[in-house]
Amino acid sequence: MARKDRVPNPPKRSVQAPQRRSTAPTAADAERQKRLLYVIAASGLAALVVVVGFLLLGGSGDESETAVLEGADCTLRSFPALANTSDHSDVPTLETKPKWNSFPPTSGPHFGQTAVWGSYDEPVPLVQTTHNLEHGAVIIQYGDDVPEAEVEAIRGFYEDDPNALIVAPLDELGTKIALTAWTAPEPTPGSTPDRGRGYLAECTEFGERAFSTFVDEHRGKGPERIPIDMLTPGT
Repeated sequence: MARKDRVPNPPKRSVQAPQRRSTAPTAADAERQKRLLYVIAASGLAALVVVVGFLLLGGSGDESETAVLEGADCTLRSFPALANTSDHSDVPTLETKPKWNSFPPTSGPHFGQTAVWGSYDEPVPLVQTTHNLEHGAVIIQYGDDVPEAEVEAIRGFYEDDPNALIVAPLDELGTKIALTAWTAPEPTPGSTPDRGRGYLAECTEFGERAFSTFVDEHRGKGPERIPIDMLTPGT
């Protein structure tokens, strides 16, 4: 039998232990970490800006009353509410001229009887309309130099939703249109009554969005408020 040559086994290869990666941070690692921190900080700042803007706009995303009015070429001012006697003895007649802190008046002494709710062709005594303000009215008055087309637009605005509104001329306003309101916080049992503040918006022309914003913000919020659905034309 022929002898078989034996094939030698292959030489064994030396096996090296795996090299362990150094845990010491390198300059590249530090740079990457710095960039990551910048990204996180920038994202946090952007989120903060969004939250602050949301809160400043009342949480609704809507423009503020001031911004809407200014966009319509109107100015908005507020005044501390003036005191008045509960029995109205400080204004005994329609001819009495109280010392108000705004013109047209936005709060303070007034006649004992309110003006009838409605749209007028003649001026209405201010001592009466101020009493309407106390009950939550918005009064819209226009000067004798306001164009007739603007007056018609104001009347149309009134007719669409007339409750708790009075529209009337006030010659001394000249070319201006004035919207007035007397706004106070909702009274709570046992608390000291807060007479609130008076608000006056003066505009050079009618603007439906601006007027609606003012009415929505102030109507029905007087210090002696009465439900709006009770303040109907003719009452």
